[in-house]
Amino acid sequence: MIAKIMKGSGFKGVINYILDPKKGTELIDCSGVRTDSISHIVQSFIDQTELNPRVSKVAGHLSLSFSAQDSPKLNNEWMAKVAREYMEKMGIKDTQYIIGRHFDKEHPHIHIAFNRIDNNGKTISDRNDRFRSEKICKELTAKYGLYFADGKEKVKEHRLKEPDKTKYEIYQALKAEIAQCRNWKDLLAHLKKQDIDVRFKYKGNSQEVQGIIFEKNGYHFNGSKVDRHFSYSKIDFALQQNDKEHEQQMQGAVNLVSNIVEATSELANELIEGGLGLFQTHGTVPAEVYNTLDKKKKKKKRKIHL
Repeated sequence: MIAKIMKGSGFKGVINYILDPKKGTELIDCSGVRTDSISHIVQSFIDQTELNPRVSKVAGHLSLSFSAQDSPKLNNEWMAKVAREYMEKMGIKDTQYIIGRHFDKEHPHIHIAFNRIDNNGKTISDRNDRFRSEKICKELTAKYGLYFADGKEKVKEHRLKEPDKTKYEIYQALKAEIAQCRNWKDLLAHLKKQDIDVRFKYKGNSQEVQGIIFEKNGYHFNGSKVDRHFSYSKIDFALQQNDKEHEQQMQGAVNLVSNIVEATSELANELIEGGLGLFQTHGTVPAEVYNTLDKKKKKKKRKIHL
């Protein structure tokens, strides 16, 4: 789930955009506005702004986008519910809004128009709204088990031009290789096979690595320019974590084998002891029982001879 935040001075443009029939729009939720026509919706928003005429940018516009992988669970009712929860967490409450769902893109998405002048004439704060929005999107994505795609995963690679095309190729290679490598030697070897060269930047004349540069097709990029996760320090930390996880898995396998051997040994001992116990028990059968059995055998034997 990804949000985009915009603000404007008027409602006519944003309302017409959200309810544009060319986008196959469905109005899935609203509050505090007349919905019998677009013009009445716009006028409803305008009327409320008169409660606080000092604010210039009164029109709030949000878009919430979801991954196509989540499409089966994204019905209108559910999307409206998530939108209301997002707005509540953002402090967008006690105000007018409309929520329209568009069907003009591959991925499911909705647009929200809201009045930054609330029902009591107070201004809805936009302080640090992008930072707060990113945090809330991550919370809701985790809460509802949604697929969270990195922005680069949505790139249409065939449309990229140089040097962005090469940078994206390096990004894809790093993402795949860092996940499976345990040290720099392995990582550099794997990248070399994909024609990606690596240079390290050192601090002064020391051997302390300060940064990393990736080169391909005659272009070069600092690690953090490829992606913020690919600075030298973050790659180094990821490789160390991979190595620790591998060691833990190996130790876990050793412990498992040891436990199986121990359990098998104990079971074998129990079986042996149990077998000896059966023989010992046989010797404790009372003599009367043996005598009875012996008499029955003799009777059966006599009957056979007759």
